[in-house]
Amino acid sequence: MLSTGMVRKVDNLGRIVLPIELRRTMGIEVDDPLEFFTDENRLVLNKYERGCIFCGQYEPDDLHAYKGHMVCRTCLQEMHEAKGEAETES
Repeated sequence: MLSTGMVRKVDNLGRIVLPIELRRTMGIEVDDPLEFFTDENRLVLNKYERGCIFCGQYEPDDLHAYKGHMVCRTCLQEMHEAKGEAETES
């Protein structure tokens, strides 16, 4: 995990402000939903993605986390096949 050096205080309503630099870097826009995770004493925020990042398919049993994003089995298979084709060409 990379430290940004940014520190923010929680206000009396429990809110924090995400700095614009961080939002731009992470591609977080106004009204984007964020998902909260906890790991021991850490709080992790992820951009919430309901379905496959590539095709948008939402079938909970068919979605897999890949590098922080949800990807359906079909798109994973297509990426795997494309990688094999690229390796064959080189």
